[in-house]
Amino acid sequence: MKIPGVLMALLLLGEAMFQSKRNSKANVKTLAQKQKGCKHGGELERAAAEGAFVGVLPPAGDTLASQRRSTSLAPWHAQKATEDMKLFFLKNLLVTCNDGTTAGYYLREHRGSKRWIIFLEGTGILSAQVEENPHWWNANAVFVPYCSSDIWSGTLPKARQADYAFMGSLIIQEVIKDLVPRGIKEAKVVLLAGASAGGTGVLLNLERVAALLKELGAEAVQVRGLVDSGWFLVLKHPTKSDCSDAASCTPVGAIKKGLRMWNGILPEKCKQQFKRVDEWQCFLGHRLYSSLKSPVFVVQWVFDKEQLRLENIHLRSHSLTEHQWTYLQNLGRELRNSLRDVPAVFAPACLSHTLITKSYWLEFQVKGISLARALQCWEKSLQDSHKAPKIPMRSCPFHLVDTCPWPHCNPTCSTLYNRITGQEANFLKTLFRKRLDFHRKAQELRSDPSQLRVSSNGG
Repeated sequence: MKIPGVLMALLLLGEAMFQSKRNSKANVKTLAQKQKGCKHGGELERAAAEGAFVGVLPPAGDTLASQRRSTSLAPWHAQKATEDMKLFFLKNLLVTCNDGTTAGYYLREHRGSKRWIIFLEGTGILSAQVEENPHWWNANAVFVPYCSSDIWSGTLPKARQADYAFMGSLIIQEVIKDLVPRGIKEAKVVLLAGASAGGTGVLLNLERVAALLKELGAEAVQVRGLVDSGWFLVLKHPTKSDCSDAASCTPVGAIKKGLRMWNGILPEKCKQQFKRVDEWQCFLGHRLYSSLKSPVFVVQWVFDKEQLRLENIHLRSHSLTEHQWTYLQNLGRELRNSLRDVPAVFAPACLSHTLITKSYWLEFQVKGISLARALQCWEKSLQDSHKAPKIPMRSCPFHLVDTCPWPHCNPTCSTLYNRITGQEANFLKTLFRKRLDFHRKAQELRSDPSQLRVSSNGG
Protein backbone atom coordinates (compact mmCIF):
# COMPACT_ATOMS: atom_id res chain seq x y z
CA MET A 1 0.00 0.00 0.00
CA LYS A 2 1.06 3.61 -0.45
CA ILE A 3 1.84 5.74 2.57
CA PRO A 4 -1.48 7.53 3.23
CA GLY A 5 -1.92 11.20 4.06
CA VAL A 6 -2.40 10.49 7.74
CA LEU A 7 1.02 8.82 7.95
CA MET A 8 2.69 11.73 6.20
CA ALA A 9 1.03 14.10 8.63
CA LEU A 10 2.29 12.04 11.56
CA LEU A 11 5.80 12.14 10.15
CA LEU A 12 5.56 15.91 10.16
CA LEU A 13 4.23 15.86 13.72
CA GLY A 14 7.28 16.34 15.90
CA GLU A 15 9.73 15.25 13.18
CA ALA A 16 8.56 11.74 13.81
CA MET A 17 11.36 10.08 11.90
CA PHE A 18 14.68 11.90 11.83
CA GLN A 19 15.80 15.16 13.41
CA SER A 20 19.17 15.74 11.76
CA LYS A 21 19.98 17.22 8.33
CA ARG A 22 23.72 17.17 8.81
CA ASN A 23 26.52 16.11 6.51
CA SER A 24 28.12 12.97 7.91
CA LYS A 25 31.52 13.89 6.45
CA ALA A 26 31.85 17.17 8.33
CA ASN A 27 34.28 17.40 11.23
CA VAL A 28 33.00 17.19 14.80
CA LYS A 29 34.37 19.75 17.23
CA THR A 30 34.67 19.14 20.94
CA LEU A 31 33.02 21.48 23.39
CA ALA A 32 36.38 22.98 24.33
CA GLN A 33 37.14 23.75 20.69
CA LYS A 34 33.74 25.36 20.19
CA GLN A 35 34.19 27.64 23.18
CA LYS A 36 37.31 29.10 21.60
CA GLY A 37 35.17 30.37 18.72
CA CYS A 38 31.81 32.07 18.63
CA LYS A 39 29.79 30.85 21.57
CA HIS A 40 26.44 31.38 19.93
CA GLY A 41 27.18 30.54 16.34
CA GLY A 42 23.62 29.82 15.30
CA GLU A 43 21.86 26.54 14.64
CA LEU A 44 22.45 26.51 10.90
CA GLU A 45 26.18 27.08 11.23
CA ARG A 46 26.46 24.56 14.04
CA ALA A 47 24.57 21.97 12.07
CA ALA A 48 27.03 22.35 9.22
CA ALA A 49 30.04 22.37 11.52
CA GLU A 50 29.31 19.40 13.72
CA GLY A 51 28.26 17.05 10.92
CA ALA A 52 27.93 13.47 12.13
CA PHE A 53 26.14 12.23 15.21
CA VAL A 54 28.34 12.68 18.25
CA GLY A 55 29.39 9.25 19.45
CA VAL A 56 26.49 7.45 17.85
CA LEU A 57 25.76 7.12 14.15
CA PRO A 58 25.90 9.07 10.90
CA PRO A 59 22.60 10.88 10.31
CA ALA A 60 19.74 10.35 7.93
CA GLY A 61 17.68 13.10 6.31
CA ASP A 62 14.31 14.04 7.74
CA THR A 63 12.39 14.55 4.51
CA LEU A 64 9.43 12.42 3.59
CA ALA A 65 11.39 10.98 0.69
CA SER A 66 14.08 9.82 3.10
CA GLN A 67 11.42 8.28 5.34
CA ARG A 68 10.06 6.25 2.46
CA ARG A 69 13.55 4.90 1.77
CA SER A 70 14.37 4.40 5.45
CA THR A 71 11.78 1.91 6.61
CA SER A 72 14.48 -0.57 7.67
CA LEU A 73 17.89 -0.54 9.37
CA ALA A 74 19.66 -0.47 6.01
CA PRO A 75 20.58 3.26 6.07
CA TRP A 76 22.27 2.83 9.45
CA HIS A 77 23.82 -0.57 8.74
CA ALA A 78 25.35 0.73 5.50
CA GLN A 79 27.41 3.29 7.43
CA LYS A 80 30.03 2.59 10.08
CA ALA A 81 28.93 3.39 13.60
CA THR A 82 31.30 5.57 15.62
CA GLU A 83 32.92 4.99 19.01
CA ASP A 84 32.70 1.20 18.76
CA MET A 85 28.93 0.94 18.75
CA LYS A 86 28.02 -2.44 17.29
CA LEU A 87 24.83 -3.41 15.48
CA PHE A 88 22.75 -6.29 16.85
CA PHE A 89 19.61 -7.58 15.15
CA LEU A 90 16.73 -8.71 17.34
CA LYS A 91 16.59 -12.42 18.07
CA ASN A 92 12.83 -12.34 17.57
CA LEU A 93 12.63 -12.14 13.78
CA LEU A 94 8.88 -11.54 13.91
CA VAL A 95 9.39 -8.02 15.31
CA THR A 96 10.33 -5.89 12.33
CA CYS A 97 10.78 -2.44 10.82
CA ASN A 98 8.17 -0.92 8.49
CA ASP A 99 9.25 -2.95 5.46
CA GLY A 100 9.31 -6.29 7.29
CA THR A 101 13.09 -6.50 7.69
CA THR A 102 14.58 -7.32 11.08
CA ALA A 103 14.77 -4.51 13.63
CA GLY A 104 17.79 -4.02 15.85
CA TYR A 105 19.90 -1.73 18.02
CA TYR A 106 23.44 -0.43 18.43
CA LEU A 107 25.39 -1.08 21.64
CA ARG A 108 28.53 0.32 23.24
CA GLU A 109 29.30 -1.65 26.40
CA HIS A 110 31.21 -0.22 29.32
CA ARG A 111 32.43 -3.22 31.29
CA GLY A 112 31.66 -3.02 35.00
CA SER A 113 29.12 -0.22 34.69
CA LYS A 114 25.80 -0.73 36.46
CA ARG A 115 24.13 2.05 34.51
CA TRP A 116 22.38 1.75 31.16
CA ILE A 117 21.00 4.40 28.86
CA ILE A 118 18.63 3.22 26.13
CA PHE A 119 18.04 5.96 23.59
CA LEU A 120 15.19 6.07 21.09
CA GLU A 121 16.75 8.00 18.16
CA GLY A 122 19.32 10.74 18.80
CA THR A 123 22.84 11.89 19.85
CA GLY A 124 24.61 14.25 22.26
CA ILE A 125 23.91 12.57 25.58
CA LEU A 126 25.07 9.23 24.14
CA SER A 127 28.60 10.51 23.54
CA ALA A 128 31.42 8.58 25.23
CA GLN A 129 33.46 11.79 25.57
CA VAL A 130 33.36 13.20 29.09
CA GLU A 131 33.64 16.75 27.69
CA GLU A 132 30.40 16.30 25.77
CA ASN A 133 28.57 14.03 28.21
CA PRO A 134 29.92 14.55 31.74
CA HIS A 135 27.29 12.47 33.52
CA TRP A 136 26.54 9.42 31.34
CA TRP A 137 29.73 9.03 29.28
CA ASN A 138 30.70 5.73 30.99
CA ALA A 139 27.29 4.04 30.92
CA ASN A 140 26.37 1.11 28.70
CA ALA A 141 24.82 2.94 25.76
CA VAL A 142 22.11 1.53 23.51
CA PHE A 143 20.86 3.35 20.42
CA VAL A 144 17.59 2.09 18.94
CA PRO A 145 17.00 3.40 15.38
CA TYR A 146 13.48 4.54 14.57
CA CYS A 147 12.26 2.39 11.70
CA SER A 148 8.62 1.87 12.72
CA SER A 149 7.00 5.29 11.98
CA ASP A 150 4.48 4.85 14.82
CA ILE A 151 5.82 7.07 17.62
CA TRP A 152 7.04 3.84 19.26
CA SER A 153 3.49 2.70 19.98
CA GLY A 154 2.67 0.12 17.28
CA THR A 155 2.10 -3.62 17.57
CA LEU A 156 0.96 -4.37 13.99
CA PRO A 157 3.01 -6.95 12.01
CA LYS A 158 3.38 -6.85 8.25
CA ALA A 159 0.73 -9.00 6.57
CA ARG A 160 -0.88 -9.58 3.21
CA GLN A 161 -3.47 -6.92 3.88
CA ALA A 162 -0.86 -4.43 5.15
CA ASP A 163 2.28 -3.58 3.21
CA TYR A 164 3.89 -1.94 6.24
CA ALA A 165 4.59 -3.16 9.76
CA PHE A 166 4.21 -0.83 12.75
CA MET A 167 5.89 -2.48 15.73
CA GLY A 168 7.71 0.27 17.61
CA SER A 169 6.52 -0.71 21.07
CA LEU A 170 7.38 -4.36 20.48
CA ILE A 171 10.85 -3.39 19.21
CA ILE A 172 11.58 -1.73 22.57
CA GLN A 173 10.43 -4.82 24.45
CA GLU A 174 12.61 -7.11 22.35
CA VAL A 175 15.65 -4.87 22.79
CA ILE A 176 15.28 -5.18 26.57
CA LYS A 177 15.03 -8.97 26.32
CA ASP A 178 18.09 -9.17 24.08
CA LEU A 179 20.12 -7.12 26.58
CA VAL A 180 19.56 -9.63 29.41
CA PRO A 181 22.61 -11.78 28.48
CA ARG A 182 24.65 -8.57 28.34
CA GLY A 183 23.98 -7.70 31.96
CA ILE A 184 21.01 -5.34 32.06
CA LYS A 185 19.41 -7.43 34.85
CA GLU A 186 22.35 -6.46 37.10
CA ALA A 187 21.91 -2.76 36.38
CA LYS A 188 21.29 -0.27 39.15
CA VAL A 189 19.81 2.35 36.86
CA VAL A 190 18.22 2.08 33.41
CA LEU A 191 17.49 5.42 31.78
CA LEU A 192 15.07 5.24 28.86
CA ALA A 193 15.65 8.40 26.86
CA GLY A 194 14.39 9.79 23.58
CA ALA A 195 14.00 12.93 21.51
CA SER A 196 11.00 14.20 19.54
CA ALA A 197 8.96 11.12 18.59
CA GLY A 198 11.43 9.17 20.73
CA GLY A 199 10.59 11.42 23.68
CA THR A 200 6.91 10.64 23.32
CA GLY A 201 7.93 7.00 22.96
CA VAL A 202 9.60 7.16 26.36
CA LEU A 203 6.38 8.34 27.99
CA LEU A 204 4.35 5.65 26.24
CA ASN A 205 6.71 2.77 27.05
CA LEU A 206 8.39 3.63 30.35
CA GLU A 207 6.06 1.62 32.61
CA ARG A 208 6.09 -1.35 30.22
CA VAL A 209 9.90 -1.37 30.32
CA ALA A 210 9.86 -1.22 34.12
CA ALA A 211 7.32 -4.07 34.29
CA LEU A 212 9.29 -6.20 31.82
CA LEU A 213 12.56 -5.80 33.75
CA LYS A 214 10.78 -6.80 36.94
CA GLU A 215 9.28 -9.81 35.15
CA LEU A 216 12.76 -10.79 33.96
CA GLY A 217 14.05 -10.77 37.54
CA ALA A 218 15.65 -7.32 37.66
CA GLU A 219 13.55 -6.13 40.58
CA ALA A 220 16.26 -3.90 42.06
CA VAL A 221 16.82 -1.82 38.92
CA GLN A 222 15.70 1.81 39.02
CA VAL A 223 13.96 2.71 35.74
CA ARG A 224 13.81 6.38 34.80
CA GLY A 225 12.75 8.40 31.78
CA LEU A 226 14.34 11.34 29.98
CA VAL A 227 11.94 13.03 27.54
CA ASP A 228 13.34 15.60 25.10
CA SER A 229 10.95 17.62 22.90
CA GLY A 230 8.23 14.99 23.12
CA TRP A 231 5.86 17.02 25.31
CA PHE A 232 3.42 18.13 22.62
CA LEU A 233 0.33 20.21 23.27
CA VAL A 234 -2.93 20.33 21.33
CA LEU A 235 -4.23 23.87 21.40
CA LYS A 236 -7.67 24.79 20.11
CA HIS A 237 -7.63 24.51 16.35
CA PRO A 238 -10.35 26.04 14.14
CA THR A 239 -9.84 23.56 11.29
CA LYS A 240 -11.91 20.41 11.09
CA SER A 241 -10.63 17.78 8.70
CA ASP A 242 -11.26 14.25 7.57
CA CYS A 243 -7.49 13.86 7.42
CA SER A 244 -7.59 12.82 3.77
CA ASP A 245 -4.18 14.32 3.09
CA ALA A 246 -1.15 15.59 5.02
CA ALA A 247 -1.92 19.26 4.38
CA SER A 248 -5.44 19.15 5.84
CA CYS A 249 -4.84 16.67 8.64
CA THR A 250 -4.76 18.21 12.12
CA PRO A 251 -2.44 16.67 14.76
CA VAL A 252 -5.43 15.28 16.64
CA GLY A 253 -6.87 13.70 13.50
CA ALA A 254 -3.50 12.20 12.60
CA ILE A 255 -2.99 10.68 16.04
CA LYS A 256 -6.50 9.22 16.12
CA LYS A 257 -6.11 7.53 12.74
CA GLY A 258 -2.54 6.53 13.44
CA LEU A 259 -3.50 4.82 16.67
CA ARG A 260 -5.88 2.58 14.73
CA MET A 261 -3.51 2.09 11.81
CA TRP A 262 -0.66 0.92 14.04
CA ASN A 263 -2.76 -1.14 16.47
CA GLY A 264 -1.14 1.17 18.97
CA ILE A 265 -0.71 0.22 22.61
CA LEU A 266 -1.16 2.86 25.31
CA PRO A 267 -0.39 2.83 29.06
CA GLU A 268 -3.34 1.18 30.77
CA LYS A 269 -3.54 3.62 33.69
CA CYS A 270 -3.70 6.53 31.29
CA LYS A 271 -6.41 4.88 29.18
CA GLN A 272 -8.57 4.45 32.26
CA GLN A 273 -8.81 8.23 32.59
CA PHE A 274 -10.56 8.64 29.25
CA LYS A 275 -13.44 7.31 27.25
CA ARG A 276 -12.44 5.08 24.36
CA VAL A 277 -12.84 7.86 21.79
CA ASP A 278 -10.48 10.07 23.81
CA GLU A 279 -7.72 7.55 24.52
CA TRP A 280 -5.56 9.29 21.91
CA GLN A 281 -4.86 11.93 24.57
CA CYS A 282 -2.38 9.50 26.12
CA PHE A 283 0.02 10.64 23.39
CA LEU A 284 0.14 14.02 25.14
CA GLY A 285 2.70 14.26 27.91
CA HIS A 286 0.63 16.49 30.20
CA ARG A 287 -2.24 14.00 30.01
CA LEU A 288 -0.08 10.90 30.45
CA TYR A 289 2.40 12.10 33.07
CA SER A 290 0.18 11.76 36.15
CA SER A 291 -0.36 8.05 35.47
CA LEU A 292 3.37 7.22 35.52
CA LYS A 293 5.09 5.73 38.55
CA SER A 294 8.67 5.86 37.28
CA PRO A 295 10.53 9.19 37.62
CA VAL A 296 10.68 11.33 34.48
CA PHE A 297 12.81 14.32 33.57
CA VAL A 298 11.23 16.53 30.90
CA VAL A 299 13.37 18.63 28.57
CA GLN A 300 11.23 20.92 26.44
CA TRP A 301 11.72 24.18 24.55
CA VAL A 302 9.06 26.69 25.56
CA PHE A 303 8.68 27.59 21.87
CA ASP A 304 9.18 24.28 20.11
CA LYS A 305 9.59 25.02 16.41
CA GLU A 306 7.95 21.72 15.42
CA GLN A 307 4.87 22.63 17.45
CA LEU A 308 4.86 26.01 15.67
CA ARG A 309 5.38 24.40 12.30
CA LEU A 310 2.06 22.62 12.73
CA GLU A 311 0.52 26.10 12.46
CA ASN A 312 2.79 27.02 9.54
CA ILE A 313 4.70 29.48 11.72
CA HIS A 314 8.31 29.90 10.59
CA LEU A 315 9.68 32.93 12.40
CA ARG A 316 12.91 33.03 10.42
CA SER A 317 11.43 34.00 7.09
CA HIS A 318 7.62 34.21 7.01
CA SER A 319 5.10 36.89 7.94
CA LEU A 320 3.45 36.63 11.32
CA THR A 321 -0.33 37.11 11.34
CA GLU A 322 -2.36 38.15 14.35
CA HIS A 323 -3.69 34.59 14.59
CA GLN A 324 -0.14 33.23 14.59
CA TRP A 325 0.99 35.78 17.15
CA THR A 326 -1.87 34.72 19.43
CA TYR A 327 -0.96 31.08 18.93
CA LEU A 328 2.67 31.86 19.83
CA GLN A 329 1.63 33.57 23.05
CA ASN A 330 -0.78 30.79 23.97
CA LEU A 331 1.81 28.11 23.27
CA GLY A 332 4.31 29.61 25.71
CA ARG A 333 1.67 30.13 28.39
CA GLU A 334 0.12 26.67 28.02
CA LEU A 335 3.52 24.95 27.92
CA ARG A 336 4.54 26.55 31.19
CA ASN A 337 1.21 25.66 32.79
CA SER A 338 1.48 22.04 31.66
CA LEU A 339 4.86 21.72 33.38
CA ARG A 340 3.82 23.33 36.64
CA ASP A 341 3.41 20.04 38.52
CA VAL A 342 6.35 18.22 36.92
CA PRO A 343 9.14 18.10 39.55
CA ALA A 344 12.02 17.60 37.10
CA VAL A 345 12.01 19.84 34.04
CA PHE A 346 14.37 21.99 31.97
CA ALA A 347 12.53 24.42 29.65
CA PRO A 348 14.44 27.27 27.98
CA ALA A 349 12.44 29.97 26.16
CA CYS A 350 14.14 29.33 22.83
CA LEU A 351 12.86 28.60 19.34
CA SER A 352 14.25 25.13 18.60
CA HIS A 353 13.52 21.41 18.60
CA THR A 354 15.38 18.70 20.53
CA LEU A 355 18.18 19.54 22.95
CA ILE A 356 20.03 16.45 24.16
CA THR A 357 20.57 15.41 20.54
CA LYS A 358 22.84 18.43 20.03
CA SER A 359 26.57 18.10 20.71
CA TYR A 360 26.48 21.58 22.30
CA TRP A 361 23.66 20.68 24.68
CA LEU A 362 25.82 21.66 27.67
CA GLU A 363 25.77 25.34 26.69
CA PHE A 364 22.09 26.02 27.36
CA GLN A 365 21.05 27.32 30.77
CA VAL A 366 17.87 28.23 32.61
CA LYS A 367 18.23 30.58 35.56
CA GLY A 368 21.99 30.10 35.36
CA ILE A 369 21.77 26.29 35.65
CA SER A 370 22.83 23.94 32.84
CA LEU A 371 20.89 20.84 31.88
CA ALA A 372 23.82 18.63 32.91
CA ARG A 373 23.74 20.18 36.39
CA ALA A 374 19.96 19.80 36.64
CA LEU A 375 20.17 16.13 35.64
CA GLN A 376 22.86 15.57 38.24
CA CYS A 377 20.69 17.16 40.93
CA TRP A 378 17.69 15.08 39.85
CA GLU A 379 19.61 11.82 39.95
CA LYS A 380 21.09 12.72 43.31
CA SER A 381 17.55 13.09 44.67
CA LEU A 382 16.70 9.61 43.33
CA GLN A 383 19.73 7.70 44.58
CA ASP A 384 17.95 6.07 47.50
CA SER A 385 14.44 5.83 46.09
CA HIS A 386 12.46 4.45 43.15
CA LYS A 387 9.69 6.94 43.84
CA ALA A 388 9.19 10.55 42.85
CA PRO A 389 12.11 12.89 43.53
CA LYS A 390 12.23 15.04 46.62
CA ILE A 391 11.53 18.74 46.39
CA PRO A 392 14.71 20.20 44.88
CA MET A 393 16.96 22.23 47.15
CA ARG A 394 17.76 25.81 46.17
CA SER A 395 21.42 24.88 45.91
CA CYS A 396 20.64 22.02 43.53
CA PRO A 397 17.48 22.79 41.51
CA PHE A 398 15.98 20.66 38.77
CA HIS A 399 12.63 22.37 38.12
CA LEU A 400 13.81 25.03 35.69
CA VAL A 401 11.30 26.82 33.44
CA ASP A 402 11.98 30.16 31.76
CA THR A 403 9.31 32.68 32.72
CA CYS A 404 10.24 35.40 30.22
CA PRO A 405 7.45 35.60 27.62
CA TRP A 406 9.35 36.13 24.40
CA PRO A 407 11.08 33.58 22.14
CA HIS A 408 14.84 33.82 22.61
CA CYS A 409 14.66 36.00 25.71
CA ASN A 410 17.05 33.44 27.23
CA PRO A 411 20.61 34.68 26.55
CA THR A 412 21.92 31.15 25.96
CA CYS A 413 19.59 30.55 23.00
CA SER A 414 21.32 29.94 19.67
CA THR A 415 21.34 32.76 17.15
CA LEU A 416 18.70 32.46 14.45
CA TYR A 417 19.48 32.92 10.77
CA ASN A 418 17.13 33.71 7.92
CA ARG A 419 16.70 30.60 5.80
CA ILE A 420 16.77 32.53 2.54
CA THR A 421 19.40 35.25 3.09
CA GLY A 422 21.59 33.45 5.63
CA GLN A 423 21.72 36.65 7.69
CA GLU A 424 21.20 36.82 11.43
CA ALA A 425 17.52 37.21 12.29
CA ASN A 426 17.02 39.30 15.40
CA PHE A 427 13.62 38.20 16.69
CA LEU A 428 12.37 41.61 17.79
CA LYS A 429 13.55 43.34 14.60
CA THR A 430 11.75 40.64 12.65
CA LEU A 431 8.54 41.52 14.48
CA PHE A 432 9.08 45.22 13.66
CA ARG A 433 9.33 44.38 9.97
CA LYS A 434 6.11 42.41 10.23
CA ARG A 435 4.34 45.60 11.37
CA LEU A 436 3.39 44.39 14.81
CA ASP A 437 2.76 47.16 17.33
CA PHE A 438 5.72 46.64 19.64
CA HIS A 439 4.50 48.87 22.45
CA ARG A 440 1.03 47.33 22.40
CA LYS A 441 2.44 43.81 22.48
CA ALA A 442 4.81 44.75 25.28
CA GLN A 443 1.86 46.06 27.28
CA GLU A 444 -0.03 42.83 26.66
CA LEU A 445 2.95 40.91 28.00
CA ARG A 446 3.14 43.30 30.98
CA SER A 447 6.72 44.01 30.08
CA ASP A 448 8.65 47.19 29.57
CA PRO A 449 9.68 47.65 25.89
CA SER A 450 13.19 48.66 26.91
CA GLN A 451 13.59 45.41 28.84
CA LEU A 452 12.56 43.45 25.78
CA ARG A 453 15.22 45.25 23.74
CA VAL A 454 17.83 44.21 26.27
CA SER A 455 16.64 40.61 26.29
CA SER A 456 17.00 40.42 22.51
CA ASN A 457 20.75 40.80 22.79
CA GLY A 458 20.99 37.18 23.86
CA GLY A 459 19.93 35.98 20.44
